[in-house]
Amino acid sequence: MTADRQKTKQLLSTARGQIDGILKMIEENRYCIDVSNQIMACQAILSKVNKMVLHNHLQCCVLNAQGDDAKAKMEEISAILDKLL
Repeated sequence: MTADRQKTKQLLSTARGQIDGILKMIEENRYCIDVSNQIMACQAILSKVNKMVLHNHLQCCVLNAQGDDAKAKMEEISAILDKLL
């Protein structure tokens, strides 16, 4: 993966911190809506990171693939899009 690794690592570290915070909120029996809001914030970060990774995959792996490898890469990205949509 050649995406902006520092940005990716930073976002994933933030998500990890949010998950730790969510676990603590649950242990403290915090208000459900507050917990849900934190879960959605974490999901948004993970979604952003996934978009970055997939964009990088398209720009590097798929764009540079040749022959049968190109077909395989297109099938992979198609399968991922099916899951996302």
